[in-house]
Amino acid sequence: MPIYEYRCTDCGTTFEELTFHADDHAAVTCRSCAGRRVNRVLSAFAVHAAAAESPAPAGGPCGACGAPRRGMCGE
Repeated sequence: MPIYEYRCTDCGTTFEELTFHADDHAAVTCRSCAGRRVNRVLSAFAVHAAAAESPAPAGGPCGACGAPRRGMCGE
């Protein structure tokens, strides 16, 4: 069961909600004002996890052959 982060468009409250399915978005209500106009937001954890999965390529020239980037010569 995923936990999603939501922001209420009526009062601006941000809160987390445990859902059974990804499409249970329509059933989520704000804990502060009971509003039903909520938007799922990208949490800091999701951003960090996505960045960790795709590391930036190593910069700088290759020390073995002088190619512009490491990995171009197979080293």
